Amino acid sequence: MRRTLSLALAVAAVAAVAIPGVSAAATPSTVRWGPCPADAALPGLECSTLDVPLDYRNPDGRKIEIAISRVASKKPAQRRGVLFTNPGGPGGTGLNFPALVAGAGLPQSVLDAYDVIGFDPRGVGHSTPVTCDLTPEQQARGNFPLYAHTAADVAKQAEDAKTIAGQCAKSKTARMLPYTTTANTARDMDRIRAALGESKLSYHGVSYGTYLGAVYTTLFPERGDRIVLDSNMAPGGYDVMGMRLFGRGLQDRFPDFATFAAAHPEYGLGTTPEQVTAKYFDLAARLDKAPVQEIDGTFFRGVTFGSLYTDFGMKDLAEIWQALDTNQPLPPGPPVPDLDNSMSSRFHVICGDSRWPTSIQQYQRDIAVDRVRYPMLGASTVNIGPCAYWPDPIEPQVSIGDQGPSDVLMVQNLRDPGTPLAGARKLRQAFGDRARMVTADQGGHGVYPFSRNTCATNAVTTFLTTGQRPSHDLACPAEPSWPVRELSPYDGPAQVWAMSTKRE
Repeated sequence: MRRTLSLALAVAAVAAVAIPGVSAAATPSTVRWGPCPADAALPGLECSTLDVPLDYRNPDGRKIEIAISRVASKKPAQRRGVLFTNPGGPGGTGLNFPALVAGAGLPQSVLDAYDVIGFDPRGVGHSTPVTCDLTPEQQARGNFPLYAHTAADVAKQAEDAKTIAGQCAKSKTARMLPYTTTANTARDMDRIRAALGESKLSYHGVSYGTYLGAVYTTLFPERGDRIVLDSNMAPGGYDVMGMRLFGRGLQDRFPDFATFAAAHPEYGLGTTPEQVTAKYFDLAARLDKAPVQEIDGTFFRGVTFGSLYTDFGMKDLAEIWQALDTNQPLPPGPPVPDLDNSMSSRFHVICGDSRWPTSIQQYQRDIAVDRVRYPMLGASTVNIGPCAYWPDPIEPQVSIGDQGPSDVLMVQNLRDPGTPLAGARKLRQAFGDRARMVTADQGGHGVYPFSRNTCATNAVTTFLTTGQRPSHDLACPAEPSWPVRELSPYDGPAQVWAMSTKRE
């Protein structure tokens, strides 16, 4: 059989009609705002919940709950509408994001113009959650698979992937598995918009949030107002090609770290970028053969990748490399949360959004290519995962195109490890004249509002407050690019990976 899952899931996953926006409209209702859950209780943040259909093909059937939040405009006379936000993922909570961006640099003109709306996507956090009953050992392996050196490594990884897919299919939340997708999250957004009594919504999505925003404005092109997509995925989201782009992202970003480390000889990693690059491959090879303090080569590659999401991460990364190189104790890592829900919901969305190869041989062939093309990370990101053993999606993947109003502004760092420029350019091409793209000559993940590249951030603020976009794509030159704050609220695989229990 193509899939080794329960009969119930097989029945649920039979072919279904495409439902781009059908039955997604909700009757406007009064949302009762009140205190937020303790772990999201931040200044100025109010919370509520909204019931939405589990399956939009059956809008009157079983319901699930979506947790929503807002930072309300304090200038009713200047208020334009609602600005929905998503910090990335999938699997990341978004409930506290409006307060995070409000407290860390979102311009007052934007806060005056909008009620800033956040939400935990379906399957995540305080919304009706999903689980795959992941063990601590499974959580510690992170979101990316084993770095495969041989075909046998792929076969070994396949057994772990098959086990996780089976756990997801047998969990107490298995009924949600076919419906926890980006398209349904976009439909949930439209339900929230309607419940708030708004005819349109504006949007700021980061990382995976760009794919969610692209899907929303494709399904509901006339209900978008001003759509900002920050640190952009390719138009297929986290499909096979999207995962392979992580390898490209590290290759694009790593020279920034090599330059940093070479300029700080106190770390002993080399005095030229070439020597630092050689040290990377030396450490990875050593840890592949003899893990140190439970750090193996796969985890080392992942920590390097995740640490380069911000410039501030370079210092910590250099200290980690130094400790591994000299067999010294590692710097203390952050507290390790339970990652079951985050990782489980991530699997649900990625595997449910598109069809994945099921042949182990296909993954073995792809790894042979990407181990050469993207030698730093490629043989991990293209390795087999639970999606190879997932049910077929219940609807076709949303096709991002150029039909709709010209209301999209893309903003992108040139050397972004998590959403590399190559993928952003593909999305820009897919949108056609619907979009304009602003690029910033800097590295790291996430531009607005935390970057100090004023050319890029001013372009976004102008668009959100006036509706004016650049008349053509805009290339912003390099400026001092250190983030305003060391805190980066953007979620995604890097943060999850870097918080592995192996850091304890």
